Parts: sequence; C-alpha cells; structure tokens
Amino acid sequence: MAQPTQWFWGEEYWLPPGFTWEDLQDTEDIRYPQPHHLLLCLPITLLLVALRFFFERKIAIPLSRQLGLREKVRRKPPPNPILEAFYRKRRKSPAKEDLGGLAKQCDLQPRQVERWFRCRLNQDRPSLTKKFCEATWRATYYTISLCTGLAVLYNKPWLWDLRKCWVGYPQQPLQTSLLGYYLVQFSFYCSLLISLPFDVKRTDFPEQLLHHLVTLVLIGSSLCLNCLRIGSLIMFLHDVSDCLLETAKMFTYPKWQKTCDTLFITFSAAFLVTRMGIFPCKIIYNTYYYSMEIYQPFFGYYFLNGLLMALQLLHAFWSYLIIRMVYRFLLCGTMEKDLRSHSEASEDEVAHREMTQKNSTVDPQPNRPAVTRRTPV
Repeated sequence: MAQPTQWFWGEEYWLPPGFTWEDLQDTEDIRYPQPHHLLLCLPITLLLVALRFFFERKIAIPLSRQLGLREKVRRKPPPNPILEAFYRKRRKSPAKEDLGGLAKQCDLQPRQVERWFRCRLNQDRPSLTKKFCEATWRATYYTISLCTGLAVLYNKPWLWDLRKCWVGYPQQPLQTSLLGYYLVQFSFYCSLLISLPFDVKRTDFPEQLLHHLVTLVLIGSSLCLNCLRIGSLIMFLHDVSDCLLETAKMFTYPKWQKTCDTLFITFSAAFLVTRMGIFPCKIIYNTYYYSMEIYQPFFGYYFLNGLLMALQLLHAFWSYLIIRMVYRFLLCGTMEKDLRSHSEASEDEVAHREMTQKNSTVDPQPNRPAVTRRTPV
C-alpha cells in the first residue's frame, strides 16, 4: 500500500478483525475486486454520455413525435436592451424596489415590465421535448439494467438467502458478470452527476445531488471492500421502481393520461414496497445484524451502514412526495404533474391567474359594495 494512503486504507478500519489486504490479493486461481477496477469506469462513463447524446436526438425525439407530443408556441418578448441586461444578470423577475426604476428607464408601466419578464422566463423554461428525452433515456437504461441484474442474479444463492451474502466474507471470489454489472452502474451514476447541472431542474435538486453522491460512494466503497453481493441486491432493488417512474414520466408529456395513471399507481406501489419495505426490513437488517453473526463490528461496517441509512432518509423524503401524489390522484382521478418538477408557471398560467384575481375583486351583485380581497404576502 502506498505511503500517503497507508493510514486511510488501514486494514484495521476497512476489513473485519483478523484479515489484511494481502488476503485479498489475486492468485493464479482466484481473483478479487481491486480499487483499480474503478478506473475502467472512465471510458464507460464517456461512452454513456455519448450514447445518451445520440439516443436523445436519433431515437427519443422521433419517438416523441410518434407518440403525439406537441410543443406550444412561446411568444417572444419585444426587444429591450435594458430589461435583457437586467435579466441576464439576475435570471429572475425584478423585485418590487427594482420594478419602478426599470419601468422609468424603459418608459413603460410596471405591469408591462412584469409581463416582459414573465415572457422572457417562459422562453428559458425547458421544453416538453427535452423532458421527454431525459425520461426516455433513463427509462431505457433502468429497464435494461433491471433485466441485466435479473440475468446476473437469478441463479445466485444470496438472492434467495440473504445470509449467504456474508459466507466467506471478505474472501469471496470475483465473478466477471458481477464486476461488469457493478462497473456499468457506477459509470451510469457518474454520467448522471456530470449531466445533472444541464438537465431539467427539479425542486428536489439538492436531494438528487446527495442521492447520486451517496450512491457513488456506496458502489465504489462496496467494490473496494468486496461487498458485491449485498451491493448488487441494492442496485437491483432500486431499478425496479426507477424504470416504472421514468416510463410513467415518458407518457406524461405526450398526454397519454390513462397509461400514465396506470404506471403511476404501479410505480407508487413498487416504490413503497421496495424502498420503505424490503430495503429497510431486509437489506439494512441484513447488513446490520446478519453480518455480525460472522465477525465483530469495525469502521467499514459502521461506514457502509451509515450510508445506507442516509439513503433510507432520502427514500422517506420521496415517499412523502409520492403519498401526496397518491392523495391528489385519489381526489382528482388523474395525476396532474410530477411534484418534483420545477414549479415555474408559464406565461399563459400566470395571465390566467391574474385574470382570475382581477375578476374576484368585482362583486356580482350590483346592490352590494364590492369587497376587495387582500392577497396574503
């Protein structure tokens, strides 16, 4: 072990008592996972990024047209250098204290300035085609990943008996199919982390970023510590609901409402069962209790279990959002929107809301004085 990393990779921290890194060195007959295997993820990540670029333009966009997705024509705001300069600097609507000054500089009414900024913001909103392409790429990957995981794991004994995840640990021989499954999953989350700043912004962007980081640390550390068996089960379990979610979002944008509603109900059930049922009751219970039947606690044990608990907290947060969506679905009979979507209203929605507020100040009974409703701040 190199001197600068000797303390960090101390075997007394990362391996069960009585084992050393030399016990995990390759021999003529047996191979073990090694940290340098993660270097193979660099070309795979670049390949996935290039494949996504090709997929979205050559497959997803034509598919969106075939499914009947239609973009609304967005009105362009009239050219105004002063307002454009302010918008490029702030990237949002002006505050009340700035509104009057901008109106005077442009010789406009404050209401006209507000409308200009609404129209300008509407121009920068992500298109439905962009959202569809992202959802289609993820749905395709998660579906392929789910099928691949099933093919890799269906004949593995630890899929049916979780205690066997720890038989012979940490000296469990490396299987090529399991290593390939691991590296592709790690590379995919690396590609998601790279594209996250350029993808459609969601209201749970910080949680999504944290999820990707925790996932990468979990996959990378479990490979280095030869926890591939339990790690493969975790990745397979997550793909079950992920492919349903992205497929449901695919059909949301072209307004295939019945298909979307059916997939949404299926996804909600799958998410709650796998993330709030099987994951804590089987996976975390396995890593926390079953592993202690073989060896004594050590730092790596607490480290991995801490990351799994952080992942479970994110599951609880998203379960809350899903339950809200289910509640609205039961009230309205249809899924109106993804609660994680960016909640920036379009120009038409804001205009409709203004018209509604204006009409609410007029009393329909002429014999009674009109009552103006105050909008809460």
